[in-house]
Amino acid sequence: MDIKKVAVIGGGTMGNGIAHIFAMNRIPVNLIETKQEYADRAMATIDKNLERMVQKEKIDAQQKVATLDSISVFLDVEEGVKDVDLVVEAVPENLDIKKTVWSAVNEAAPEHTIFASNTSSISITKLAALTDRPEKFIGMHFFNPVPVMKLVEIVRGLETSDETYEVVEATSKVLAKVPVPVNDMPGFVSNRVLMPMINEAIFAVYEGVATPEHVDEVMKLGMAHPMGPLRLADFIGLDVCLDILNVLYEGFKDPKYRPCPLLIKMVDAGKLGNKTGAGFYSY
Repeated sequence: MDIKKVAVIGGGTMGNGIAHIFAMNRIPVNLIETKQEYADRAMATIDKNLERMVQKEKIDAQQKVATLDSISVFLDVEEGVKDVDLVVEAVPENLDIKKTVWSAVNEAAPEHTIFASNTSSISITKLAALTDRPEKFIGMHFFNPVPVMKLVEIVRGLETSDETYEVVEATSKVLAKVPVPVNDMPGFVSNRVLMPMINEAIFAVYEGVATPEHVDEVMKLGMAHPMGPLRLADFIGLDVCLDILNVLYEGFKDPKYRPCPLLIKMVDAGKLGNKTGAGFYSY
């Protein structure tokens, strides 16, 4: 089955990037948001990112216009998914929100439609069980910034069919991404490895071992990381990091995933990183 039209639910950091790459690769997109102001913000971000690509001569002005014209905005989930081949959910890492979304999608989407979640840590099997087609449910975990990062973790749930996997793998390649198959475990591969490193870097600050700047400098210069773990945490969002660590902690019941108290305190204070203007660094 070829994916000829896709719905992307959520126009935030990940959602607008996912919509961007589908539309840029000539696959029409229904971008679904809860409010017009959120949809307008998502489209403005896509416009800005496309203009940056024009300035860098990666695309031309005509391609930018064609990409924007390929995205239609919807404020109603049922209306936005009724004629698509693939639904990609990119709402916050909150199981209650995802339950609401998938309940609506399950009722309205055509029988052939494949369901994919961009979740970075929540069980695909658990999400699939919210629908009546677990064999058509899969994880498509993109990485930020989506138009730049090549990797897509493709996560198979307990009942994900081979056909569903093959369609999603082929679609990822159409988007010029590199699909990597992983099985359904808390955090998959990427966040199971990344988040304990970020958490340990936060503990190093919490325990007075070094400042955020010095922790990041060690990791950049000593381990050749392009971005230090604390700068990366700000970029991801400290609330998102905390959500993922909690999923890991609950999923494995292993104290090595216990979130650092400093991370919890910063999230409680609303210091979430780039998106709030303050985290381990000021923006």
